[in-house]
Amino acid sequence: MWPFRRRRREQPQPIGEAEAYERSYGDPSRDVRVIKLPPRRPRDKKVLESGETLRRAFLERLERRNRGGNDNSG
Repeated sequence: MWPFRRRRREQPQPIGEAEAYERSYGDPSRDVRVIKLPPRRPRDKKVLESGETLRRAFLERLERRNRGGNDNSG
């Protein structure tokens, strides 16, 4: 016989997301309103292309700076 035998605890049943939220936060606040946003408009391909051109130019500029090709120190 063991002097300090531990009894196994019964595992509680898993709870759902709604019940977990209710336990954590309680009733929803009346200060916050949930709204539904309209669908996003389609993206303009010209804008995406010009953004990609800008990104490439920036990367080229960083490469030149890292190589030390354009030193403007004083």
